[in-house]
Order: sequence, then structure tokens, then C-alpha cells
Amino acid sequence: MPAAGLPTVVTTLVTGARARDRDTAIAALLPPDLTDTAIIAEGLADPTSLLADHPRLIRIAPGCLCCAGNLVLRVTLNRLLRRPPAQLFISLADATHVGQLRAILSAPPYDTLLSLCDDVAAPATAS
Repeated sequence: MPAAGLPTVVTTLVTGARARDRDTAIAALLPPDLTDTAIIAEGLADPTSLLADHPRLIRIAPGCLCCAGNLVLRVTLNRLLRRPPAQLFISLADATHVGQLRAILSAPPYDTLLSLCDDVAAPATAS
């Protein structure tokens, strides 16, 4: 249940093996006004990405965000939530631990701050 007076951030987990595919899937879901959206993306920056110019794009080094990258994700998420966006996308290279990541994001303190949506699996495109 959201904390009194605080809106929850609509949060979508996007999975796919290639960063380009995940970025393309997120770009297709972005509202026209980008000012109230944020993206936490696992993986290295791609200057040709459709998200390269997004004002609130935060890249995290590759690695499982619920295992090795857990602390980095939490610190990044906590900083982002100081000025919460209306919508957040979290891009993951591997869907293996999506359930564990959803459990982390559904537990305190995030349970009152985030509203998890259905996951999105980015379709693979040809190289």
C-alpha cells in the first residue's frame, strides 16, 4: 500500500539478451513527454541507442541486478526516488532472476514507492 500522500512510481521490468532490443522496446513504450520517465539500464552505453539522449537514463554495469548488482541497483534506485518519476523502466539482460528482482522491489521500502507492472520481453531483432 502506498505511503500517505506519495504517488507510486509505475515500474516496468524489460528483459532481453541484447541492449539494443531492450532499448528499442522501452523507446516504443515511452510517453511523448519524457520529463516524467526514468530508465535504469543494465549494460554499456550504445551511442546509437534510441535512448541515448533520454534525460533520465542511468546505465549500470552488466551483471545480475538481484545478485552481484544488488547494492548498485539499490543505491541507484534510492537516488532516483529522491525525485521520483511517474514512470520507471528497468532494463535487464537476463530474465533468469526476474522473480527475485520483483520480490526485492515488492518488499520494504520499495513496496510503498513502486507499482510493478507486467514484465516486457524485448523481441530479438536481426543483427
